[in-house]
Amino acid sequence: MFEEVFSDLSPAWISFRAAIIATIITFFLGTLAARLMFGYHGKGKGLIDGILTAPLVLPPTVVGFLLLVLFGRYGPLGKLLATVNFSVIFTWYATVIAATVVAFPLMYKTALGAFKQIDSSLLACARTLGASELTIFLRVMLPLAKPGLFSGTMLAFARSLGEFGATLMLAGSIPGRTQTIPVAIFFAAEGGRMDEAFAWVIVILLISLGIITAVNWSEEASSGRKVKGKQLKHRSLNSRSNSLPSSNETSQPQLIVNIQKKLQNFVLDVSFSTDEKPLGLLGGSGAGKSFILRCIAGLETPDRGQIILNGRVLYDSERKINLPSCERNIGYLFQNYALFPHLTIAENIAFGLPKGLSSRMIKQRVEQQLVSVQLGGMGDRYPRELSGGQQQRVALARALASEPEALLLDEPLSALDTHLRDQLEKLLTSTIDEHEGVTLFVTHNLEEAYRVCENLLVIDGGKIIAEGNKQDIFEHPSVVRVAELTGCKNFSPAIAANKPQSQSQIEALDWGCILQTVEPIPETLSHIGFRAHQFSFPEDKNHPNTFPCWLAMTSETQHRMTLYLKLHQPPNSPTDYHLQAEVFKEKWAKLKERPFPWFVHLAPERLILLRPTTQQFYSLETQENNSKMMEIQS
Repeated sequence: MFEEVFSDLSPAWISFRAAIIATIITFFLGTLAARLMFGYHGKGKGLIDGILTAPLVLPPTVVGFLLLVLFGRYGPLGKLLATVNFSVIFTWYATVIAATVVAFPLMYKTALGAFKQIDSSLLACARTLGASELTIFLRVMLPLAKPGLFSGTMLAFARSLGEFGATLMLAGSIPGRTQTIPVAIFFAAEGGRMDEAFAWVIVILLISLGIITAVNWSEEASSGRKVKGKQLKHRSLNSRSNSLPSSNETSQPQLIVNIQKKLQNFVLDVSFSTDEKPLGLLGGSGAGKSFILRCIAGLETPDRGQIILNGRVLYDSERKINLPSCERNIGYLFQNYALFPHLTIAENIAFGLPKGLSSRMIKQRVEQQLVSVQLGGMGDRYPRELSGGQQQRVALARALASEPEALLLDEPLSALDTHLRDQLEKLLTSTIDEHEGVTLFVTHNLEEAYRVCENLLVIDGGKIIAEGNKQDIFEHPSVVRVAELTGCKNFSPAIAANKPQSQSQIEALDWGCILQTVEPIPETLSHIGFRAHQFSFPEDKNHPNTFPCWLAMTSETQHRMTLYLKLHQPPNSPTDYHLQAEVFKEKWAKLKERPFPWFVHLAPERLILLRPTTQQFYSLETQENNSKMMEIQS
C-alpha cells in the first residue's frame, strides 16, 4: 500500500527535490553572476549578458537539445564524465541540471535589477569609509537587494518546478526516477488519464499562486517601508545643534591637486593646493565641483595628473599610482547623506570606525558620537525614522568617525529647508574648526560660501577662474564670469572713453552713459559691472555717475524690492530697462513717493572693471604646486 502511494506521489517528490536543489544552485550562481556583471563595464558586456539570459528566451526543447549535445555520450562533458564511469543522461541529476539552466536567467536578471536599484552614493560612501568590495557586497548590496533576491528565488523555484521541455529531452520520463510533475501531466493526458493529469495541474496551480502571492507581498512590504521612510524624513527638527569631536590628524595637513579629465561637455583641468579649513569650491551646477571631490576620494579616475595628501600620493598617472577609495582615509559627506537604510544609526556610525576595535570600544565611540550631535539614545533607530537634519548630523558623525585626513563636503546643506540650514550650518562651522585635517566645501550658494569659507576657488566649465580670499573675490572680481557667479546682476560692454582727459572714464555701451572710475582701466577691459544692492538714489544729480531714471517694473520679496530702471528716458514696456537695483522695503516706502525722473548714483569706487573670461586663473600659490609635487616625487 505504502509503495503504491509513494509511486503515485513520486512525480511530486522528484519535482520538489530537483526544484529545491536547482533553486539553491541558481541563487548562488545567479547572484554571483549579477554582481560580476553589475561591476563589469568592459568589452562584450552585451554579448555576455545575452548568453546568460539565452535560456529565458530560447524554446525549452532547444535548451534541452543543447544540454543533450553537451552531456551526451559524445559531448565534451559526457566524454569527461565517462572517464569516471558516470553518466547524466536519463538520471535524476539530469532533472536538476535542466531545472537549473532554465531557472538561472530569472535569478540573474532579477538580482541584477535589484543591484541596479541601489543608490550608487551608498556604494561610493562605503568605499570612502574604508570598506572592501567584499564587505560592500555582503553588508550593503545583499541586504538592500533582499526583496529583489527573494522575488528572484521564488520565481526561479517556480520555473524549476514547471520545467518540461529540457527535462524531457535530457532526463526522459522514467517513473520513480526522472518523471517530474509536468512530464507526468503530459503522459497522463496522452494516455487518457485525465483525472490524474487534472490533479497534478491543480497542484502546480496552487504552488504557482502561492509563489506569486509571496512575491507580491514582498514587493508591497518593501514599498511600504519606503513610503514610511519618506513620511518620517520630512518631520521637522526642533533640537539644537552641537559640535562633533575633532579628529586626531597631522598638525599641518596639505592637499595638492593637479588633474585633468575629459568630460562630456568640457575638459576638467584644475590645479591647486590647500591647507584650509575649509577651502570653498564655488560655481554653477555642472561646473565640475563635485567631480573634483570624487576624484580626490577615488570614486572617479582622472585622465592624468597627481593628487597628494599630506605627502602621501593618492593618484599619479605617470607613476601608475591610484589608491582605491578604501585606502585614502578621506571622509565624504554626500548631498543625500547616503545613510545605509538597512542599518541602524549606531551601525551606520560604526561602519566608518577603524578596524580592529573591540565591541566595547566600538559601542563607546558610537555613543560618544551620538551624544555629541544630541542624538543620544537614538542609536537603535533607522535612517527613515529621522528628519533630514538628523540624518545630516548622523552622516557628518559617520564621516568623521573614521578619523579622515581630509573631509569633503558636497553641498551638505542643499537638501534642507531654510530653518534647518541655519541650524546645521552652525554645526558644520564648529565641526570644521575642530577638524584638524583639510576640508573642501562644495556649494553653489553665494551666502553659504561667504559665511563658511575664508578662501574660495571659483570653478566654471572645469577651470579655476578665480582663487583667493572671499572678500577679494566678491568685491574685486576680475572677469565677467566670476562677477556673475558672485551675484553681480548689472553688466554692460564697455570701452575707455575716447575723450580728452578720459584716463579715468569709461563708456558703458548698453547703458548709454560715461562713467568715472577710481581704478586704472585695464587694457583688456570688456565690461563694466555694478552690484544691485550698491545703488543709491540722491535727490539731485550733483554727484559723479548720477543719471535720471524711470521705473520699468518691480519684483518683491519678504524684505526687499527689486527695481528695474531705465536710464535717460521713460521705458516703453516692463522689459525695457538698463539696471536692476535692490532696496530694503523701508527705503522703497520713501522712494516710491518721489516724482519721476528719479536719480540713480553709481559710486565710482563701486564700479567693477572686467575682462572676458579666458584661460584658467592661477594664483602664485597654485603656480607653485607643480614644483611642490616634483619635490615630493623626487
